This record gives sequence, structure tokens and C-alpha cells, in this order.
Amino acid sequence: MNTANRKYKDSVFVDLFSEDEKAKENFLSLYNALHGTELKDTAQLKNIRLDQVLYMSFYNDVSYLVDNKIIVLAEHQSTINPNMPLRCLEYVSRLYEALFESKEKYSRKLLNIPTPEFYVFYNGEETYPSNKTLRLSDAFIEKTEVSSLELTVKVININKQNGHPILENCKMMYEYTVFVETVRRWKKTDPQNSFQKAIEECIANNILRNYLTRKTKEVLNMLLAEYDYETDIAVQRAEERETAFAEGIEQGFEQGIEQGIERGIEQGFTKGSYQKALETAKNLTEMGFAVEAIAKATGLTIEEIEAL
Repeated sequence: MNTANRKYKDSVFVDLFSEDEKAKENFLSLYNALHGTELKDTAQLKNIRLDQVLYMSFYNDVSYLVDNKIIVLAEHQSTINPNMPLRCLEYVSRLYEALFESKEKYSRKLLNIPTPEFYVFYNGEETYPSNKTLRLSDAFIEKTEVSSLELTVKVININKQNGHPILENCKMMYEYTVFVETVRRWKKTDPQNSFQKAIEECIANNILRNYLTRKTKEVLNMLLAEYDYETDIAVQRAEERETAFAEGIEQGFEQGIEQGIERGIEQGFTKGSYQKALETAKNLTEMGFAVEAIAKATGLTIEEIEAL
């Protein structure tokens, strides 16, 4: 499946906090929850979102200028990308470029620029801390006591069972979290009708009722787009792993330099049987079998299995 030619829509998260007719109210409630403020005037909000920068083919970011700050929000329903600080650096550079004319940057007068803040809201199924800070400096090859450049991204786990205070202080974020969990539950029990069932349940339970009632069809399309995107990415990653695996095996046998393959040959594996043993071991690993049992069943070493 080729994602290069597909144009994805906004996610439900982005629509709620950036595009919907109530988006500014929703965002302001979230901003107040993050900062302990009580701002009420949505007129002071300026949507400065840049499409297709953080996620290229999928729109999943929210950006506002408010209270002398640039607030950048993103959502992750899968593993947190450790490169978010680098991606946010690119993002905020483009925002500043859009906010100020080139000639202003060469003026003798010091420009007063809004302070940037970056937040990622995590609601994936993997265990993740309640709060975590990702730093650009963590990626630097050479570490120094004082970095000449730093950018931090605050990651907040909004899963309901995590009980983060943001869910108590922002009703919209709480309801969105419940909505995501409802969709996830229905995807497991009734994949074919999951999105429609989740929307109906949330409306019945007064979760995002006004929003979902107004935009049922649009939300269905957004959920389908998100699902397609996740599937595309999963397929791409699987294909990349298979390609790398095949190339590694082939190179190892042809050149005789892969330690695992050499060990396999020493143990009497043929090229085909060794690759089959690796594939079997990988499948057994994904099924949850113990490493020792897999080693016994395939003839591979524990080190080779763990390397998978």
C-alpha cells in the first residue's frame, strides 16, 4: 500500500482542538488546565498550525499563538517517537519564519518572540510514564554540560487508568480519552462496525455528545483515515524489517561474515533451513513462548533468538 499518493484528513484530536467550530473553546480549556490559568476570551487565540510538517502525510498537530506563547500539541496512539524534539525544532522554526518577515530578523532592534511550548499526549496501549520530558540534547553525539541548543517536549500519558490531573482539569480531554478507549475496545470486539458502535455508545453516555452528534459522518471518515494510516505504517515497517532480514541473511551467507549465520552453518543448518528456523523463532516469540523453549524447538541459540 503506497502512502505517497494518499492525502489524509485531520485526526479527531486535531479537529477537536484546532478545526471544529468549538475548537478554540476546547483548546482554551486545555491550555488553562496545563497552566493553571482561567483565560476565557477565545478571540486572543490565533491558530498558526502548519500542515504536514510533524507528520507529513497525516495531519496530527495543533498550534496556537496565545498569551505570548506558541503552544504546539500532538497526539500519539502508538509508541512515542524519540525524535519529537528534532521534529518540533523544524516545526517551530517554520512557525517563527511565518510570524516574522525576513527583514525584521536583520533589524538592530531585538525581536520579542513568543515562547514555545511543546506537548505530546500519549494514549497508546504500551506502558508509559505519567509525565516524561524528551530533550533535543539527548540526541547529540557529543554531550556537554551546557548545550548551545535545547528543546524540550513534555509527554503526558492521558490514558484514563493513569489518572493524570489533566483529565480532572480538562473535561474535553477526559471525554476524548474515553472516546479513544471506546473505539479501541470496539475494534477488538467488532472490527467491522467498531467506529459506528463506538460513536453511538459515546453519544448515549454523554461523551463528546454535541460534537459526535453534529459530525458523525466526518468522525467516521477521520477514524477510517487514522486506521488506514496506522495500517500503512505497520505494513511499511513490516516490509522494511522483512527486506532488511532477507538482505542480512543473503549477505551473511554470501560473504560469510554474519556471526549468527556462521554459527548456523557450523551447527549443520543449510541456508534455507537456517532462515526457516529464524522465521519460526520470530513467530514463536510473537506468540509469547519462552526463549529457552524456542531455542529447544528451533536449534538456535538464545543469543540468536534475542537478537530477533
